[in-house]
Amino acid sequence: MERLSILLPVIGYILVFMLIAIWSNRRAARGDSGSFLEEYFIGGRSMGGFVLAMTIIATYTSASSFVGGPGMAYTLGLGWVLLAMIQVPTAFLTLGVLGKRFAIIGRRIRAVTVVDFLYARYRSDAVVIVCSVAMLVFFLASMLAQFIGGGRVFQAVTGYPYEVGLIIFGLSVVAYTSVGGFRAVVLTDAVQGLVMVAAVVVILLAVLDAGGGMTQSMQRLRAIDPGLLTPAGAGGKIPAPFLLSFWVLVGLGILGLPQTVQRCFGYRDSRSMHNAMIVGTLIIGFLLLCAHLAGVIGRAVMPDLEVGDLIMPTLAVELLPPFWAGVFVAGPLAAIMSTVDSMLLLVSAAIVKDLYIRYRLKGDASKVAPEKIRRLSLGITLAAGGLVFLAAFRPPDLLVWINLFAFGGLEAVFLWPIVLGLYWRRANTAGTLASIAAGLAVFMLLSVTNWPVFGLHPIVPALVLSFIAFRVGVRFGKPAPAEVIRLFWE
Repeated sequence: MERLSILLPVIGYILVFMLIAIWSNRRAARGDSGSFLEEYFIGGRSMGGFVLAMTIIATYTSASSFVGGPGMAYTLGLGWVLLAMIQVPTAFLTLGVLGKRFAIIGRRIRAVTVVDFLYARYRSDAVVIVCSVAMLVFFLASMLAQFIGGGRVFQAVTGYPYEVGLIIFGLSVVAYTSVGGFRAVVLTDAVQGLVMVAAVVVILLAVLDAGGGMTQSMQRLRAIDPGLLTPAGAGGKIPAPFLLSFWVLVGLGILGLPQTVQRCFGYRDSRSMHNAMIVGTLIIGFLLLCAHLAGVIGRAVMPDLEVGDLIMPTLAVELLPPFWAGVFVAGPLAAIMSTVDSMLLLVSAAIVKDLYIRYRLKGDASKVAPEKIRRLSLGITLAAGGLVFLAAFRPPDLLVWINLFAFGGLEAVFLWPIVLGLYWRRANTAGTLASIAAGLAVFMLLSVTNWPVFGLHPIVPALVLSFIAFRVGVRFGKPAPAEVIRLFWE
């Protein structure tokens, strides 16, 4: 009976999403191939401010925010909370730097994906193919981490086997994303954002009550290890270079994440963007603070956990009534599902729009019946989700690091081509290809070999060298065509 009480909020939550997906699919089915692509992949460019803010937050937060991040905070203390708060300006930075200009250019060139933008800016098939392949590889790695995180949270809280949670979570997210497309994704993201906030508030209040309040909890942490209360973390495991690296990886670097950048194509008007910048910053700051603080205080309440990643599910099981434990399960599932659904759509867009339509149909979707484009888009989304779903049955460990590896790989490929292509007239194809090659090579080399570079995360030297390579390529490569300059700056 207790298990059923936990499952009811989760089942109700998933049923609501499927209803939204069915409604969105009927709306997307109206019109020709071109309008279907805009509707299915960017929701007809109609997001308001609140929905825009919530979909950026929900897309960015993931298993790391609810499982891996609080788990690291449990292990290292308040220093990891400080590090996590670097992510607060996510919505403000993305929309402030890219939002308005990206939306204007996107409408001008009828861009549906980030790769559409890169092709219009650099006019290079090599850029399209390399970026599409990189997106597929790193998205699949990130989605694998999310699927595993969803299954493990479900297992820890409900007591059902990992495979049962994986099947419920995996089938539901693949189904509503495939059926509903972008509109279903952003609407469910808005709901998921609210569920995430409710979940972290409930668990933080519960752990504070169990710990006797903030003061008593901090005293217990000091008794366990004074390093838990310092910026350097327990055992000094958060050195200054590592902290600096996170300002790049989850600060500046988010401008190179296609899953959040693409949101800049989909909002309705400037007012929506400005509202989203404020609302998004406030909500993501509150959410991250509550989640990671709960992980730290959980150390005072349950000091003997062998695996830090289990702290949030364990707190939910031990401290909450069954129904509220189910609500908590819905929180991390919301974070995970909202990340997976966005990546599934972008994987589908990379194959259908960036490769099939651009090269097989010579960029003209009207050459085939709209129904074929719909079936292909839905089929690719299902296939990509199914592939990751099957891979998740043999799960690796270290979810937070798998996720950060995927983040770093995407940033190494996309950051400078997007930002410099948007704002620097001299940016050209040679610079972009040199930047991608250098950034990806350095990032992969340092990630695989673990060579220490002044204690920095591999993304820092990768982005520095990719920027230098971009400048060198610009100097020796051909200038951007005159029609591209007119299109983007006149």
